[in-house]
Amino acid sequence: MLRENIPATARPQLPTFIYGDRVSGRPDLDTTVEGNAELRKGDTVIRADRLEYYQPDDLAKARGNVRINRAGNVFEGPLLELKVDSFEGFFNEPRYRFLRNDAYGTASRVDFIDTDRLVIRDATYTTCQREDYPGWMPAWILRAGGIRIDQEEETGVATNAVLSFFNVPILPLPELSFPLSDKRKSGFLPPLIGVDNINGVEYRQPYYWNIAPNRDATFYPTLMSKRGVDFGGEFRYLEPRYQGEVHADLMPSDKLRDRTRWGFNAKHDGVVSSSAAYGTTSLSLNLNRVSDDNYWRDFSRASASLTQRLLANDAILSWTSNDGYWYGTARTLKWQVLQDATAPITPPYDQVPQLLGRYARPDLPLGLDGSIEVSTTRFQSDRILTGQPNADRTYTLARLERPWKAPGWFVTPRVQLHSTQYSFDAPLANGATTATRTLPIFSLDSGLVFERQASYFGRAFVQTLEPRAFYVYTPFRDQSLLPNYDSGLNDFNFATVYTENAFGGNDRISDNNLLTVGATTRLIDPGTGAEAAKFSVAQRLRFKDQLVTLPGGTPISERLSDILFGATLNWTPKWTVDGTVQYNPKTGRSERTTIGGRYNPSNYRVISAAYRLQRGQSEQIDFGWQWPINDLWGDRGQDLGPGRGQGGGRWYAVGRLNYSLQDKRIVDTVAGIEYDACCWIGRVVLERLQSSTTSANKRIMFQIEFVGFSRLGSNPLSTLRQNVPRYQLLRDPAQPAPSRFSNYE
Repeated sequence: MLRENIPATARPQLPTFIYGDRVSGRPDLDTTVEGNAELRKGDTVIRADRLEYYQPDDLAKARGNVRINRAGNVFEGPLLELKVDSFEGFFNEPRYRFLRNDAYGTASRVDFIDTDRLVIRDATYTTCQREDYPGWMPAWILRAGGIRIDQEEETGVATNAVLSFFNVPILPLPELSFPLSDKRKSGFLPPLIGVDNINGVEYRQPYYWNIAPNRDATFYPTLMSKRGVDFGGEFRYLEPRYQGEVHADLMPSDKLRDRTRWGFNAKHDGVVSSSAAYGTTSLSLNLNRVSDDNYWRDFSRASASLTQRLLANDAILSWTSNDGYWYGTARTLKWQVLQDATAPITPPYDQVPQLLGRYARPDLPLGLDGSIEVSTTRFQSDRILTGQPNADRTYTLARLERPWKAPGWFVTPRVQLHSTQYSFDAPLANGATTATRTLPIFSLDSGLVFERQASYFGRAFVQTLEPRAFYVYTPFRDQSLLPNYDSGLNDFNFATVYTENAFGGNDRISDNNLLTVGATTRLIDPGTGAEAAKFSVAQRLRFKDQLVTLPGGTPISERLSDILFGATLNWTPKWTVDGTVQYNPKTGRSERTTIGGRYNPSNYRVISAAYRLQRGQSEQIDFGWQWPINDLWGDRGQDLGPGRGQGGGRWYAVGRLNYSLQDKRIVDTVAGIEYDACCWIGRVVLERLQSSTTSANKRIMFQIEFVGFSRLGSNPLSTLRQNVPRYQLLRDPAQPAPSRFSNYE
């Protein structure tokens, strides 16, 4: 009785209830009800002045003030004939309202095909709810010769249709398909129109092809008034053992560069084979290629992976044993470098190929945890650009540790042995064509955890104090003559301060004799376990100089490192503040500072701000917002929940601003206005993205969203979601469909 969807096989077994002022008929043949007639069966309710029900045919005939409620969808009119179980029949001159999107209209006739499909003739369709004042008209209305509704596919198709906005016809269409929900359906999507300082006026006409439940494709040819036509497409697939997507764009003749332009991006992840005897083999692909060095600048809104200057083409074949102890990979990685004469890039090395094997056991005797890893890689690049010979490098890394852990403390001693062999294509500066380096690494990680009951500002907490000490010793090996293929200096932060190596990669291993000490304290709500506050501090004490550096680097002789301070505050759900400061005690100032905060008191009200300083390199302020403008004159709106807005007649400001204090100029800007009129939403968004030190891409996006129907214009929603932290859609089609019991009679 409480099912949302009643199976077709169960409907004939459901009882039929009939009420009325006067009832007459023949048992098992027919029944006539006059005066306040009502028939109920399953999720169907029919009311009328007169109702005739023919039981052998399951046929109901209703006349006079007829009203039918079918699973929350309502039809009203003078005359109905309907087979109740199969829901086949017709309704003359009905008014109707659909539960899912609250759309309604009138028609000369509705033909019910079955439980999910119907045809509305000479129809009107809108989601603008009537307001009580003389001369009211819906802000938008669709008039059509016919509308086919498919509740199973959750789509509608209008023929000989005209869409009017404020009584002005704006879109005449011989046939128009529109969604009743966010369910996928093949067909033309609303066109996108925009204005761009590089492309000029843009017109994009997407076509969506729902190939199968697990495959789809979108084609989006784009006409650019200043450049020509760009043919773009996307294909996605999802299988039980693999998934992926492919994007491609082709502009046969770009007036901007007077040449053919193209871009290609493909991703694939999946299982090749899996068995109890041989384990699991997987394949991962990430392919990115473009036609020329200026692609990242001229197609700034293409796939995110194609708007960078280093494009990775990566293929990884991996294998894992069923017990999880053995792991191996075969990988090829090639780079496409998009060069800029004003800011050239030294190309990274291709790895063609890289082979890696690892054996790890966390359950060795005596509580030991150990692993051994072997890898060999062929590094290849343009020697003229890199200044180094190409090489084959093989390394072996063995690790053994013994963790001791208890509720209030932990101690983990660890020993590692790192051995590396090189074979160079050309001699080094000392004439060598091979090199070997072997290094032992010892570390000891330890910490304590204290807890106590505490109270601050009238709130009770569990407060922790977690001191930690991490010691590492690595002897010095002269690595100054070794080329650098994949090593880089690790960032100095709380994630890396308790690690053995100051470098990432395997070409440099820092010589260390240092102790890192730090402490963290947390305030934890005892009722929910939520962390209301966290404060951390850490510093390294170096007992000898660090002599190993990257090429061109300077040895570190300071005995005390900069001090790291970190804090996170979530005192109330509305406020979040976090920050990290790298403080130099010798100069008395911070070398790097990151402070950010967010105020989010309710849906559609969020302000975020961040300050980032890297001494001598950059200093920026980042500010983002989504806020109802009506708040300025005391109109607080309604709390309708996420994805439903705050009621009609409300304006919202939305955007994000990134400003460089060092350069005294705006770097990136997204700013816009949204207006929610209940049944339609208007958006105007300006976007300015820096493409180089001297140029920027600018565009303006206009969009009208006819709620529950379609959108017209240039879609700014992806831009807002990518740039504005915690941006919320005023209407989210992914919201759960309303229950039929929400309109139960």
